[in-house]
Amino acid sequence: MFTGIIEEVGSVGSVRRGKTSSTLTLLGKVVLGDLKLGDSVAVDGVCLTASKLSATGFSADVMHETLARSTLGRLAQGSAVNLERALSAQGRFGGHIVSGHIDGTGVLTKIQNDDNAVWYTVRADAAILRYVVLKGSITIDGISLTVARVLDDGFSVSLIPHTLKETALINKKVGDAVNLENDIIGKYVEKLLASPAKINMHKEANSTLTRDFLVNNGF
Repeated sequence: MFTGIIEEVGSVGSVRRGKTSSTLTLLGKVVLGDLKLGDSVAVDGVCLTASKLSATGFSADVMHETLARSTLGRLAQGSAVNLERALSAQGRFGGHIVSGHIDGTGVLTKIQNDDNAVWYTVRADAAILRYVVLKGSITIDGISLTVARVLDDGFSVSLIPHTLKETALINKKVGDAVNLENDIIGKYVEKLLASPAKINMHKEANSTLTRDFLVNNGF
C-alpha cells in the first residue's frame, strides 16, 4: 500500500523490451535507503517489485497487463518518474489509500497557471469518471491529489508549487498520457451495494446496506 506522497523523482536508466513485456532499470537515491529484493515501489503510480538492486537503482519486470493499462510502455532511457516506497507501519499517512494498481490512463488537455497554483485538466474514460467525485481523491502518476472540478469528459486538479517542484508532473505537457488510480473505497462501496454480504464462512445473507439507506442517513 502507498500514500501518493512522492518520495523522489527518479529516472529510467534502461529499458529492455520483450515481446509483450519489459524490464525497467530505475535510478534513484531516497528509495534505495532500505530497499530489499522483493520490495514494492510505485513507479509513476504503478506498483512494481524490485527484482535486482544496485548502488544506484533497482530493476523491475513489467508484464503485458501492466503495460496495457499504464504509461510505462512509453518510458525511455532518461524519462523522469515519480518514486514511492510502500508505506511502513511507522510511516505518516499523508495522502490517501493508494494500491498502485492503475485503473487506466487519461490525457492532459489543459494546463493553466492560477497565481501560485497550476490547474491540470485530464480527459478520462467513463469507467474511471464514475468514481471521480468533487473534493474526492485521485492518483495521477502516483501523486495523491484532490479533485477540484468534475467535467463531462474529465476532471481538474489544482497543484501547489511544492507538489510541482517535488514530482515529475511538472515535465508533462498537454497531450501527454498520465496514469490514473481511483479511490479504492468507492469501488468497494459499489461492490457491497451490488452483492450479498458474507456474514461468515458458512452463512450468507443479503446486505441491508442500500442506496436509499445511505441517502436517508445523510451519506
